[in-house]
Amino acid sequence: MDTSHIDTGRVLIAADKFKGSLTAVEVAEHVTAGLRRARPGLEVEALPVADGGDGTVAAAAAAGFALRQTAVTGPLGKAVTASYALREGTAVVEMAQASGLQKLPAGVLAPLSATTYGTGELIQAALDAGARTIVLGVGGSATTDGGAGMLTALGARLLDAGGAPVGPGGGALRNLAAADLTGLDPRLARTEIVLASDVDNPLTGPAGAAAVYGPQKGANGADVAALDAALAHYAAVLETAVGPRAAECARRPGAGAAGGVGYGALVGLGASFRPGIEVMLEVLGFAEAVARAGLVVTGEGSLDAQTLHGKAPAGVAAAARRAGKRTVAVCGRLEVGPAQLRQAGIEAAYALTDLEPDPAVCMAQAGPLLERTAERLAAERLG
Repeated sequence: MDTSHIDTGRVLIAADKFKGSLTAVEVAEHVTAGLRRARPGLEVEALPVADGGDGTVAAAAAAGFALRQTAVTGPLGKAVTASYALREGTAVVEMAQASGLQKLPAGVLAPLSATTYGTGELIQAALDAGARTIVLGVGGSATTDGGAGMLTALGARLLDAGGAPVGPGGGALRNLAAADLTGLDPRLARTEIVLASDVDNPLTGPAGAAAVYGPQKGANGADVAALDAALAHYAAVLETAVGPRAAECARRPGAGAAGGVGYGALVGLGASFRPGIEVMLEVLGFAEAVARAGLVVTGEGSLDAQTLHGKAPAGVAAAARRAGKRTVAVCGRLEVGPAQLRQAGIEAAYALTDLEPDPAVCMAQAGPLLERTAERLAAERLG
């Protein structure tokens, strides 16, 4: 039976942001406008999604979480305003809000000295607000400090040979002589902390935080080597402080996420690691929403091979397939073939570049082009 053109009833839009062009909320708005232009009166439900990186708090707010703002320490040590989301004892904390590249001044990178201290302050704010479960979304970080700043903000003591606190950033960890985690906020032990990430790198080595992601944060070859050595030394000092668990956590999937903040969360906060999109779909109520839908529209700016390995659209499609629902995708550009899409549970993908081959124009006119793309999708996929 050909199911490519049938009456679908309600359409669920569960797409991520088009990075650099549209937020996930804006993607849903433009897709809705295009679908309804083609099919007036169509039932459409929007559930913007994110995989733990930047945009995660906005997705939670769109799903009904209360948005909270607080002043925290930015990656360079200056105060920044950060948001987190809270609903019924569950907080969604996005480290990029406090320690992300987006919090750096234009053109400024600090691979050796950027700190996650503000991420710890953001977790502290969520605890103060009564959170009993904290989803820590990581991605888009400016930092490679192994979560040392985060742990310090939450009460850990990381000291040099003279007994003074080590400086901020991953570079300073080479001076670490002793660590004491006994002063961590006691509420952490009573709080479920979930490390939500779309990457499963270990802390150090060729696939580690510094080697893979350091260059994106401005690290040159010498910086990468220095940061990798400093992170290995950090893990060794923590092993002395807390035992073999520290070394085991450094090898775990997700330890290298966001410059090693994953490691800090695993070893210091007792976090559990889960794929970011899987966690967020639970938190946002995707199961209930997809049960009401006949067709799911997912997507992100660039739908490529990386998308199919843990990014939001792949997670949405997998969850929709388990629920027996069809999924199609919208994207800025499409870099995988039909067979790969079908394997991921996506029956078709619609790219803005199908309408406008110039990527710069696609970025500048993403909204109107997305509406036209949604009209085409409706004509081909809806009864």
